[in-house]
Amino acid sequence: MKGIGACLLLAAVLISSTGATAAGKPVSSLSYYHTSGNQIVDAQGKPASFNGVNWFGFETDNFSPHGLWTRSLDSMLDQLAKEGYNLLRIPYTNEMLLPGKKPSGIDYVKNPDLKGLTPLQLLDKLVQKAEKRGMKIILDRHRPNASGQAERWYTQAVPEKTWIKDWTMLAKRYLANDTVIGADLHNEPHGSVCWGCGDSDSDWRLAAERAGNAILAVNPDWLIIVEGVDANVKGQSGSYWWGGNLKGVRKFPVRLKVPDQLVYSPHDYGPGVSSQPWFADRTFPTNLSGVWDANWGYIHKEKIAPILLGEFGGRRVDSTSKEGKWQNALVDYIGQNELYWTYWSLNPNSGDTGGLLLDDWQTWNKPKQKMLARIMKPVNSATK
Repeated sequence: MKGIGACLLLAAVLISSTGATAAGKPVSSLSYYHTSGNQIVDAQGKPASFNGVNWFGFETDNFSPHGLWTRSLDSMLDQLAKEGYNLLRIPYTNEMLLPGKKPSGIDYVKNPDLKGLTPLQLLDKLVQKAEKRGMKIILDRHRPNASGQAERWYTQAVPEKTWIKDWTMLAKRYLANDTVIGADLHNEPHGSVCWGCGDSDSDWRLAAERAGNAILAVNPDWLIIVEGVDANVKGQSGSYWWGGNLKGVRKFPVRLKVPDQLVYSPHDYGPGVSSQPWFADRTFPTNLSGVWDANWGYIHKEKIAPILLGEFGGRRVDSTSKEGKWQNALVDYIGQNELYWTYWSLNPNSGDTGGLLLDDWQTWNKPKQKMLARIMKPVNSATK
């Protein structure tokens, strides 16, 4: 019930000064999430039911969700709701928050209500429209700037103080708006980043604590979502996918000042993205569950914290190709362990993986949906 208590505390402050909550919602209607063991639960302690998908574009130099050049935002959200999706992971770049930045790649004939909006106002509009369809949103700081991903959470152009400042701005902006439920702090730390080494400039675990605690000081009801690294885990050898190696959690867990808000979020991909030793193992694909257990699955199995598989996906879903076998095995692993997930991606223009939409941005990928149906949960996504 901690979520309700925190909401009431925040609302009391807001009501005393403004007469209403920041989002204009009655306090009793707010429904945030927190964690209990390896589960994400709502304010009443009921386990969350999420079917998640990534919809990218805000992190590119379009500063807008992709596909709006050919469809309306409403029609795409309606299609997602129809297919049973109620959780959106929305990547963004800090660059879109700079003064003077404007969205592009939008057909304003199909999206007249988006005309003249800044990227941040466009994000507001997405949040409003998602709320009407009963959807929740996780914000993902995907890139410091639109030119590409970064190993570390900071760059010369976007120092750590800017990274944290932008996160706390967003936490304040969506305070008392329970459509936005969490912050995925930085996408796919890798390379020179370490976990547990103790160096404040390179230890991702320490940086996640700094940013997570700053966000929770503003909005104690947000889930703080922390990805792994790829290598350089103190006391461990071997490497894994960018953001996928969470072996360091056992000895060096992320410590947050607000309890029960932490979710770990690995990324995992198949041979269609890059060749890996475990795909060539003679026991493939039966070896995969052990690979996943070692890198991140143990966190769920030992009830250390919930696991949200933030990204996974691929073009092949058949039972004969290596990628198809990998992807079906991972879907089964998710189902058997009742993990949370956001599939990569809605967009068909993800070069390595394709999307749930085909290249016409209209037609749903039925083979992928048939595979994912094995882990889809019943949800309420009716338009309010």
